[in-house]
Amino acid sequence: MSTLKRSLGTCYYPEHWPREIWEDDAARMVAAGLTWVRIGEFAWSRLEPRAGDYQFEWLDDAIAVLGNAGLKVVLGTPTATPPRWVLDKHPDMLAVDAQGNQRGFGSRRHYCFSHSGFRDEAAQIVGKLAKRYGNNPHVAAWQTDNEYSCHDTTLSYSDASREAFQGWLRARYPGQGNNGDIDALNTAWGNVFWAMDYDDFGQIGLPNLTVTEPNPAHALAFRQFSSDQVVAFNRMQVDIIRDHSDMPITHNYMGRTTDFDHFAVGADLDFASWDSYPLGFLEDRVGASPEQQKKYARQGDPDFQAFHHDLYRAVGHGRWWVIEQQPGPVNWAPYNPAPLPGMVRLWTWEAFAHGAEAVCYFRWRQAPFAQEQLHAGLLRPDSADAPALAEARQVADEIADAPDVAPGQAPVALIFDYRADFAWTVQPHGEGLSYFGLTFDFYRALRSLGLSVDILPAETTDFSGYKLVLAPGLMEMSSGLKNALAASDAACVLGPRSGARGPDMLIPVPLPPAISGLDVTVSFVESLRPDSPISLQNGGNFIGYREHIEGNAEVIEQDENGAPALMREGNLHYLAGWPDHAAARRIFGALCTQAGLKIHDLPSGVRCRDTGSERFWFNYDTTSHKIGGVTLPPISVLRETL
Repeated sequence: MSTLKRSLGTCYYPEHWPREIWEDDAARMVAAGLTWVRIGEFAWSRLEPRAGDYQFEWLDDAIAVLGNAGLKVVLGTPTATPPRWVLDKHPDMLAVDAQGNQRGFGSRRHYCFSHSGFRDEAAQIVGKLAKRYGNNPHVAAWQTDNEYSCHDTTLSYSDASREAFQGWLRARYPGQGNNGDIDALNTAWGNVFWAMDYDDFGQIGLPNLTVTEPNPAHALAFRQFSSDQVVAFNRMQVDIIRDHSDMPITHNYMGRTTDFDHFAVGADLDFASWDSYPLGFLEDRVGASPEQQKKYARQGDPDFQAFHHDLYRAVGHGRWWVIEQQPGPVNWAPYNPAPLPGMVRLWTWEAFAHGAEAVCYFRWRQAPFAQEQLHAGLLRPDSADAPALAEARQVADEIADAPDVAPGQAPVALIFDYRADFAWTVQPHGEGLSYFGLTFDFYRALRSLGLSVDILPAETTDFSGYKLVLAPGLMEMSSGLKNALAASDAACVLGPRSGARGPDMLIPVPLPPAISGLDVTVSFVESLRPDSPISLQNGGNFIGYREHIEGNAEVIEQDENGAPALMREGNLHYLAGWPDHAAARRIFGALCTQAGLKIHDLPSGVRCRDTGSERFWFNYDTTSHKIGGVTLPPISVLRETL
């Protein structure tokens, strides 16, 4: 079994600091046990202050200083922050939001992916960087752009986007020549409804500012198009870099960002990375209850980071990093507390337990100016050590004595599909319902049972080695996936909403889930008020979403009225609703026990994760817990050899 090295790094902005402190910064990074330093991703205005006026000498110097100190450089392309002159040259390059408001200059990510002029400028600066540093011995990896989609910048309702969308639709519904088949589009979208037929692709606008909701097929197509624009923009950069460098390329994804297909972007990259901010996410993205937010305000949610670790391991083909790890208070969440002592160490080891090759802390020194001046770093603005630096040094010492990572397949798989999220977003059918929320609830229940989980893309066709496979909410299911699930040896759980739509949001006939070997039909669906859950006879409830199912498969679970809630035929199970935590734990626990998997009844703040050779226990609680023969102190990590 191959093994992986564990290493640490940081994010550094030499252009922010006087030249005379660079050597000292580099030496202190090395003394702290850091290996990697990411630079350059916001430096376009310093690299090209005026069109065609390239000033790379300072970056040459910075890379040399860092590299000569023994650090490896991750060089970012600076396309997330176009300088003002780029906007002056291309005043229509700005994205437009769904309300028709143009996004302005003065922060970052102020571009539309569909604007050809901006893409040309981006290609030019990426090409200059790749040529100059492609063979630099200190540049050991590349990062494209920065945080695609951040600040809601994937979807743009600009003129450039509209014209590109029309071309995308012509290619999707081809006809003779380059004109496309408008009748095919009208039929696929059901435009006969409300007399929405088009005579020509040039008539098709963007699905915003309509009197009421737009046609769901139109809205879904626009989301798929917008995702493809991100993929194409990233591929452009990757192709340019690969022409000049053999070093691996990544992009830094974010938490709970689902408006472009990360798997499709990842197909062009060598490894995935993501930006982990546990305390910011707890307030901003987890969807935790007020009680959970209070309990974990200084620790972060015990499952949210782990979910993304497992997701990005899949996106990165098994290779992934945390390229930005929160080291202290951030500046952007509704509330920004400091982490408890020990949490930076815990978060770092949790990433390593899920297979991270590197964890890089954002940032090296807290900036005393601009938008992120209240975002903590490993150093204070006066260059004194911030609290997290000692924890980083501790982890560096620990990984020096730890064995290399031995990856191992988890016993449970959870399928995640960004296209399903597009469809749920277009048609959630109930306030607050989301595909991400459903899959995260399933993941949380599995983790609370002490299970390690692999997240897999919907294109997976081989489930060998898994005991349990969960495929909730996959609105569109390919015949290949259905056949692979039916043929697997694992217990497979589908539903709710599995196979509920075709590629153009059409309800298919036969009615869903329409999978061979499972005689179950969804006859109709309903969404539930938050105050009106449906109780299950064996405990727990359906919340949010409920389907009424019929067929000759065996009824395993019933609701309070005796209606089928879970049906089974062979290895295939259909769950006809969104289970709350109690119901999910009970149902999944029973399936695991039947499959011969050992489960644990873990407290809410305790989690475990297995690698190929180790078991890690994590205690997010401020109280100790005893699990079997293992005692976990508050805010602690325990590593066992398997």
